[in-house]
Amino acid sequence: MKVCVTGLRGIPGVMGGVETHCEELLPRIAALEPEIEIEVCCRAPYVDPAMTSFRHVALTPLYSPTGRISEALVSTLVGILHARRGGADAVHIHAVGPALFAPLARLLGLRVLLTHHGADYDREKWGRGAKLMLKLGEWLGLRSADRVVCVSPSLAARMKARYPARADRVEFIPNGVSTMPPSPQDDGDVLAELDLIAGGYILCVARLVPEKGIHTLVEAFRRSEEGNSDARRRTLVIAGAGREDDRYAQDLLAMAEPHIRFLGMVPRSRLGVLLRNAALFVLPSFHEGLPIAALEALACGCPVLLSDIQPNLDLGLAPARYFPVGDVAALAARLRADEAAPAAANTPQELPDTLLDWDEVARRTAAAYRKLKTGKSLRHALTAAS
Repeated sequence: MKVCVTGLRGIPGVMGGVETHCEELLPRIAALEPEIEIEVCCRAPYVDPAMTSFRHVALTPLYSPTGRISEALVSTLVGILHARRGGADAVHIHAVGPALFAPLARLLGLRVLLTHHGADYDREKWGRGAKLMLKLGEWLGLRSADRVVCVSPSLAARMKARYPARADRVEFIPNGVSTMPPSPQDDGDVLAELDLIAGGYILCVARLVPEKGIHTLVEAFRRSEEGNSDARRRTLVIAGAGREDDRYAQDLLAMAEPHIRFLGMVPRSRLGVLLRNAALFVLPSFHEGLPIAALEALACGCPVLLSDIQPNLDLGLAPARYFPVGDVAALAARLRADEAAPAAANTPQELPDTLLDWDEVARRTAAAYRKLKTGKSLRHALTAAS
């Protein structure tokens, strides 16, 4: 069985939650199910064309424009046509925008697995037309896909309620967590190179995009530190990058000052050091699927503070681990309170049931792949009915 994966920018080392999801998941499925051939349809501008495989997963760079919604749609269309020409049996589509082409994939004789990473149409960056298109993608994807995986329990429940006739095809499989790779240097040496002190900084790991709410965190941090002398001030560290031509990312980077640091993309070995030694991990998102960064912070024992959007609430943490989304004053107050009485590290009892390692997530997703083998393409069904 051959499966082509589309809807993502590419792997490995490409920024984005969907990309991290695929980089962790797909090689594990390939190891579990060696008879399943997996090929990722990468967007050429984001990957090294000389890299043709990654941990037994084939990588094929394909034409893609660089833009917001047009990039995802055009690259998915190209990926599905490539899958058909290449003799694939199925496509694994990621996200609801690319799911617009799920019916086409079925008509071309391909079986379809859709992973729904979240209600992208709720993101503020999209205009009315784009939001309608994303909602249409969800509708077409849920009605056309052979199987649908939702990364959070509340999302799976909503999809089953919204599409009751397809409820038996929808299942919840969370994002996973993996052990951070060891750092070749001692934690103290890494922190010294970054001019940071263990327990002396607040950490956020996120792309520099509006839905992550980093602007609210910066403002709240500034308010929380008012009146503190330089000797007492903590540092806000933001690990993540944005598009070079993106105005929002540029505006964020302009907010940098000695105690507000933007590190860009951080290698995972160093990210583990940052998570293990942070006083607090904060994720102020307005929109998430199931936040991989928060899961990794929890797994590293780092105290967390999350916005109270439903995907974050799905983690089932204590109420003290949440703050009202977008409320700068409330977040500033929580940061001041944490400075006075630092949050304790996570105990095993506090860790959510959704905290699964990627090996278990791969086993569950591989089972969804196997179920595709028993399905029939829409073209097959139409032929049989005629």
